[in-house]
Amino acid sequence: MQWILLICAGLLEIGWPLGFKLAGLHEKYFYHFIALSVVSMGLSGFLLYLAQKSIPIGTAYVIWTGIGAVGTVLLGIFFFHDSTNLYRLLFVFLILTGVVGLKLVH
Repeated sequence: MQWILLICAGLLEIGWPLGFKLAGLHEKYFYHFIALSVVSMGLSGFLLYLAQKSIPIGTAYVIWTGIGAVGTVLLGIFFFHDSTNLYRLLFVFLILTGVVGLKLVH
């Protein structure tokens, strides 16, 4: 159950940079998107808190930030036309490898 909470926390971690990006792009809905960011931050942090009760904090934190980082990069690539050069993709793959590796050795 703790791992599911941690994965959900990581997915919610993607919500706050997405909210900031959308707030900058759609000023008419600025406060809605900022609210999305704040709620996402709070829920993400709370789920991380619950998950790290039984998962070592270092492992939980790296997985949490890794899911958020990789997810945010992928959102940027697919929806905001961010760069997809070879080096960028290589380093995202390295983050993903580290996240999976920590889960495997836990």
